[in-house]
Amino acid sequence: PAGAPTVLLYAHHDVQPPGTEQGWTTPAFEPAERAGRLYGRGAADDKAGVAVHVGALRAVLAQWGPDDGVGVTVFVEGEEEVGSPTFAAFLREHRALLAADVVVVADSDNWDVDTPSLTTSLRGLVDATVVVRTLDHPVHSGLYGGPVLDATTALVRLLDRLRDETGGLAVPGLRAGPAPEVPFGEERLRADAGVLDGVQLLGDGTVAQRLWTGPALTVVGVDVPPLERASNTLQGTATAHLSLRVPPGQQPEEALAALREHLLATAPWGARVEVAMDGGGQPFQARVDGPVHDLAVESLARAWDGAAPVHAGIGGSIPFIADLVDALPGAVVLVTGVEDPDTRAHGHDESLHLRVLERATLAEALLLAGLRDAVPTPAG
Repeated sequence: PAGAPTVLLYAHHDVQPPGTEQGWTTPAFEPAERAGRLYGRGAADDKAGVAVHVGALRAVLAQWGPDDGVGVTVFVEGEEEVGSPTFAAFLREHRALLAADVVVVADSDNWDVDTPSLTTSLRGLVDATVVVRTLDHPVHSGLYGGPVLDATTALVRLLDRLRDETGGLAVPGLRAGPAPEVPFGEERLRADAGVLDGVQLLGDGTVAQRLWTGPALTVVGVDVPPLERASNTLQGTATAHLSLRVPPGQQPEEALAALREHLLATAPWGARVEVAMDGGGQPFQARVDGPVHDLAVESLARAWDGAAPVHAGIGGSIPFIADLVDALPGAVVLVTGVEDPDTRAHGHDESLHLRVLERATLAEALLLAGLRDAVPTPAG
C-alpha cells in the first residue's frame, strides 16, 4: 500500500549435496518424520525458510486481509550454497524493486528448541589456496630421500606453524572482537560438535568469543597423492585449501594479507609458497536497538511461550547479507531461522523440529502484523 512500510522476506531453495548414502537413516531426498522432526536434505537449510515466509503470509492474510498496511516482497534464490555469485549484481540492477525498510533473512538457527535466537553477528570468510613447491618434478624416495625436501613434508610443517601451543591461531594481524555476554559452556559445545572424550578445545577466551567474534582457520582440503595412487616418490608440489573465518571489525582483504604474510615468513627450509584468494565474504554486525528490533524480540518471545530470544552470533558466514546491507543501507536486517543444535545442516540426517517451524512461522506473522507501527518513516 502507498505510504506503508515494506519488508523483504529472504530465503533460498538450493541445498548442499547429500554426501554418502550410508550416512542417512532414510534417503536424503525422501522426507521422513520421526519423533517430531522432519528429516531430509534441505528440510531446515533452507527450504523451511521458504515455508516460514509462506506460512506467515497466509496467517496475516487470513487474519487481516491484504490491506493490513505492510508491503511485502518475497525473494527466494537458488545460488546461496555456491556463494550467491550473481546476487550483488541482481540487487544493484533491481534496487528500486527490492527497496525495503526491513529485511528478514530466514536462514539461521535458534539457541535450542525451546529458546529462540536473533542472529546478531556473522563472521566473514576468506577461501585461500596455498601451494608449496620444492622440486621441479617428483623423484624416487629411495634415491633422493633424506637430504631432499618433499613438498608434502614442507606443507605439513607450514600448516603446523599457523597455531600456537594452545591450538589458537598464531597469525599476527588477525584480530578478535570483544567477548559476547552470552553464557556458552564448553560442555555444550563439546556435545553439539561431537568432540571425542579427551580431545581438547583449541585456543583460549570464552567459547562464545572463540566461536563468534574471533578468527578461525580450517584446513578443508589437501591435494597430495591419494593412498590408492601413492608411490615411493618425493612430491615436488603440495596444495592446501584454507577457510579463514573473519570476525566483525576486520575486512577479509586485511585478514588475507595477514595470513599470506605469515605463510611466506614461516615457509620451512626455503620451500616456495604461493597464496591465492579463491573467494570471500564480509562479516556482519546487526543493530540491537530500535523499534523494529524490539518488535522482533517481542514477536519471538510470544511465539516461544514467553522465552526471551538469545542475541547470538554465528561462527559461519552468510556473505549475501553484506550485499543486502550495501544495496539497502537504510533497512533493518533481522536474521532468524528454524534450525536448532540437532539440525545437522549440511550433514547427514539433516532435520527440522516441527514445533520450531510452527513457532518461527507464528513469530514472523506477529512481526509482519506489527511492522506498520514499528516503522515510522517508510522507504520511498
